[in-house]
Amino acid sequence: MEFQSHLRIENLSVQFDDLQILKNVTLDIPDRKITAIIGPSGCGKTTLLKSLNRLLDPVDGVKVQGRILVDGEDIYDPKVEVTHIRKKMGLLSQKPQPLPMSIYDNVAYGPRVHGNKDKKELDKLVEHYLKEAGLWDEVKDRLSAPASRLSVGQQQRLCLARGLAVEPEIILGDEPTSALDPQSSQHVERRLIELKNDYTVVVVTHILRQAKRIADYIVFLYLGELVEHGPAEEIFANPRDSKTRAYLTGEIS
Repeated sequence: MEFQSHLRIENLSVQFDDLQILKNVTLDIPDRKITAIIGPSGCGKTTLLKSLNRLLDPVDGVKVQGRILVDGEDIYDPKVEVTHIRKKMGLLSQKPQPLPMSIYDNVAYGPRVHGNKDKKELDKLVEHYLKEAGLWDEVKDRLSAPASRLSVGQQQRLCLARGLAVEPEIILGDEPTSALDPQSSQHVERRLIELKNDYTVVVVTHILRQAKRIADYIVFLYLGELVEHGPAEEIFANPRDSKTRAYLTGEIS
């Protein structure tokens, strides 16, 4: 599988106090594809995802070694400005975390922080990104209502719209459907599949059926090590490593 990549991980190791979480991970993430990070609980999936957004600054016993390059820039270089890096990443957490303000203000928040104060322009941006998140038709008549009144599934799509509104290059999802009902999960999965036309998407999931449904590329971690990675069809049909086969067949979980 030939692919372009502007997100590269080189010899990444992460340690929390005396506990080694990730061990020498080297990986290119394909552009404009959905990459699913899979593996048993505690294997380092979320740590790897958080490292891509520099949410693991080396403080409080956290030791990060190696490099993560976004457009050739090492995001862990001490001279790099963190806000500039995080603007390139839209992050969806396990549980939606809307800001304590209106639906409209949630989406407008990022553009305002980055200097956009024009009301007409903000109106267009809010509509555009709510449509991209598949939420516009459900909320267009109540944009001034508190975001907290939305259902959990709607809140997750609102958080997706809020993340998109800062015009990231990459969307990161940490089990973004784990708190949602099946119908809301389908909404989010459908949006991610559509969004990969314009964004690089990296998702942690513990649901193999979900990875089969949405992923173009698979990253399999086991005990902090990168065991295998490659096109989803190849990994699911013919895994090369015995640990991958054991995980996919349920022998290890």
